[in-house]
Amino acid sequence: MAENNPNMLRRVRIVLWILVLIVGAASTIFFLVAPPQSPFGNFPENFSIPRTDGTPFVKADLEGSPTLLYFGYTFCPDVCPTTLAEMIQWRDALNLTPDQLKFIFVTVDPERDTPDALAEYAAAFGDIITLRGDAAQTQMLEKAYGVVAEKVNDPGATDYLVNHTASVFMLDRNGNFIGTISYGEATSAALGKVQALMDRG
Repeated sequence: MAENNPNMLRRVRIVLWILVLIVGAASTIFFLVAPPQSPFGNFPENFSIPRTDGTPFVKADLEGSPTLLYFGYTFCPDVCPTTLAEMIQWRDALNLTPDQLKFIFVTVDPERDTPDALAEYAAAFGDIITLRGDAAQTQMLEKAYGVVAEKVNDPGATDYLVNHTASVFMLDRNGNFIGTISYGEATSAALGKVQALMDRG
């Protein structure tokens, strides 16, 4: 029996690797063809939120091409500018145009982020749709996507910061939530997710 143990272990390892490959393939197929099963991630029906140019943004505006959606604010010292810069890099790396892959930035700090400030901020990164609602509209959209945002008062600072969800939300060409890209996720993994998003029918 002792002589057969190495062979048995080898067979067990092979079977386990096969199972890993099957699960991985199934997960990829599910991502590409299955509808999202998230309890959140749908733009509210009959809801509109102003763009920074004053025109309303509604659910139908998400249709036509995939979207990367991000919640942040212009006073954010590091996470927001880093993420927006990465989003631009992903789009450029995949040779996509803004018409092929939309970017949307929703401010979680409408109190300080004026329309002019948001438009100027977005212009520094590229073609990004910027949305700024009132407190109620902002909270409704945050709730729809499971976003957490809260003011943090630092006694040593002259102004407040906003702790907020830092993930990028991926929406398909019908506006359905598909998944997220985490803050700090490896570039190769992020590009793979964006390419899979673009490959969806």
